[in-house]
Amino acid sequence: MKSFRKFFSHASVALGLAALLAGCAAPVANYREIVAAPDRSEADRTNDKRRNPVELFSFTGARPGMKVLDMGAGGGYSTEMLARGVAPSGTVYSQAPAGLFPGAIKAYAARAQSPAMKNAIRVERPFEDPLPSDIGGLDLITFFFFYHDTVYMGVDRARMNKRLYEALKPGGVLVLADHSARPGDSITVTKSLHRIEESVVRNELEAAGFKLEAAATFLQNRDDPRDVQVQKNTIRNDEFVLRFRKPR
Repeated sequence: MKSFRKFFSHASVALGLAALLAGCAAPVANYREIVAAPDRSEADRTNDKRRNPVELFSFTGARPGMKVLDMGAGGGYSTEMLARGVAPSGTVYSQAPAGLFPGAIKAYAARAQSPAMKNAIRVERPFEDPLPSDIGGLDLITFFFFYHDTVYMGVDRARMNKRLYEALKPGGVLVLADHSARPGDSITVTKSLHRIEESVVRNELEAAGFKLEAAATFLQNRDDPRDVQVQKNTIRNDEFVLRFRKPR
């Protein structure tokens, strides 16, 4: 009987501690408030119109204190949104290969002066090895509208995806969004149309060990014939958003 009471006592403490820790977890950042922040640039507000940022960044689950990697960060639009979401104690590593797109480099340098970017760290490294070896245990990886570019750039995507998987902590999340190609187009239009077939992305990430958790519809447009280059499309592009998780 004493041993049972002892076990019950220990179990109660463990359950109580687990509940306490769960209660201490920060809620998902309020991206409606973040998007409305008065210090955001007009250029970013224009970009909002095609990105549905409240839905997109809420879908990532970004919250204060998280450690995040933003792949193919370009001029830093997504990096800043994530940096605002994980502030004040979180960190966003903003990845882009050195020398890629001079215009984006200039835009990022200007953005980096904003107080909103104080917890963002620029990481100029190749896609196949996006982080130094001593950085890991990530909570979240985002890869927005650039996966298709890695195809025609000749990136070793199997190696890249393996490295991303390794950098995430067990239970960590990868959220990817890209411009949708037609079924059967596979990777043949990544340069000409800047689109990629959704099934290709799913298969490649699942081959690395990721498990598809959810597919969002808020950027879909079934009226898009998906045979026009995304920068020249006269209607809203059809885009897919996928959330993967690394098994615990």
